[in-house]
Amino acid sequence: MTQAPPPADMKMQRSSRDATTLPGHLADWLATVLPDGANPVVTLHSGIDANGMSSETIILDVDWTEDGQAHHGEYVARVAPAAQDLPVFAHYELQDQYDAMRIVGEQTAVPVPAVCWMEPTGEVLGTPFFLMDRIEGVVPQDVLPYNFGDNWLHDASREDQRRLQDASARVLAQLHAIPDAATTFDFLDPAKHGHAGETLLERNLSRTKEWYEFAVADIGRSQLVERALAWLEANLPTNDEAVLVWGDSRIGNMMYHDFEPVAVLDWEMAAIGPRELDVSWMAFAHSVFESITGVMGMPGMPHFMHEDDLKAEYERVTGVTLGDLQWYHVYNGVQWCIVFMRTGARQIHFGEIERPEDIESLFHCKPLIERLLEEVGA
Repeated sequence: MTQAPPPADMKMQRSSRDATTLPGHLADWLATVLPDGANPVVTLHSGIDANGMSSETIILDVDWTEDGQAHHGEYVARVAPAAQDLPVFAHYELQDQYDAMRIVGEQTAVPVPAVCWMEPTGEVLGTPFFLMDRIEGVVPQDVLPYNFGDNWLHDASREDQRRLQDASARVLAQLHAIPDAATTFDFLDPAKHGHAGETLLERNLSRTKEWYEFAVADIGRSQLVERALAWLEANLPTNDEAVLVWGDSRIGNMMYHDFEPVAVLDWEMAAIGPRELDVSWMAFAHSVFESITGVMGMPGMPHFMHEDDLKAEYERVTGVTLGDLQWYHVYNGVQWCIVFMRTGARQIHFGEIERPEDIESLFHCKPLIERLLEEVGA
C-alpha cells in the first residue's frame, strides 16, 4: 500500500489576543495580589501550540521582590477564550477547573500543577484566567499526532511505551478513588448548569446535546452525530456511579518524565459520573489517531493504548471490574465530532480553510464512528 504523506500543517490559530499587551496587564494585576512593593516583572514565552484546542495557554516567568528578597516564579496561565474566537466549548467554568485541580492536589498523589492565583472577572485580560506552576516534562504530541512517527514516544521501546500506558491508567485509578466525589465535586454536576436527568450519566448526555446544538449554530448539523445521539438516548446504561471524571483523559493532556506522568492537565471537561467515561476516552483518543493513520496508509501504533490492556491495568489497581465500554465509546465519539465541528468552524473563521460542503469531512474520527454505530446496530 502506498503511504500518503501527513497533512502539511495541522496547527490552527486559537486566539486573536494581542500578545504584546499581556506582560504589562499581568504585571499590573500581580502587583495587586502580591505583597506591597513587589514590583513584579513579567516575561512572556511562546505558548504551547502542539497540543490543546480549547483554552489559551500562556507561558510566563515572574520576578518580584518580597521582604527584601528577590523571587522568581515560572508559571502557566490558563485563559478562557474570547467569544469572538469561536471557543470549543459553550461554557468555560474556569473556577470549576481551578477548584478541581486544587482538590485533586490536596487529596491525592496525582501530579496536578499547583494552582496559584485566580482572576475570575475578565477585567485584566478580557476573559478569566488562573496561574499554575510550570512543570518540566514532555508531552505526546497532537500535531502531528504521536503515532505518525518521528517523535520521542513513537520511537521509544515497546517496554517504555507500555510503562507510560500503564502509568497513565493508574492516574485514572487514583482520580476515581477520591472518596465521596458526588459531594466533594458537587460543583461539577451538570445539574448545576441546568442539565436535567435522573442520573449523572443522563445529565452528562444532556450537557453533550446542548454542546452539539451550540456547535451547529456556526457549522451546520450532522446526520452522523444525530444518529449517534439517538442511539445513546435509546440505550442509556443504568450506571449511576459518581466518581471524579477528568473528562479529557488522554495522554496528550499529560506531561511525562522517563515515561512516568509528572503533570495532569486540561480540566475543561471535568465532571462527575461513571468511571467508564474516562477509561473509554483514554482508549478512544488513541483510536482516533489510529483511524487517521489507517486512512492515510500509515502504520500507526496498533499495539499501544489498547482497550483490553488499559482495562486490565486499571482493574488490577482498583479491584473494580469495568462494564462494557461500547456505549461510552459512542458517547465519546460524539464529543470528538463536536470538537472537530468547533475547531473546523474556528479554522473557517480565521481563514485557514474553506467551508466544506459536507461538515462531516472535518471529522477525522468519522470512519471509527461509523464502524461503532454499525457494530451496535444504530
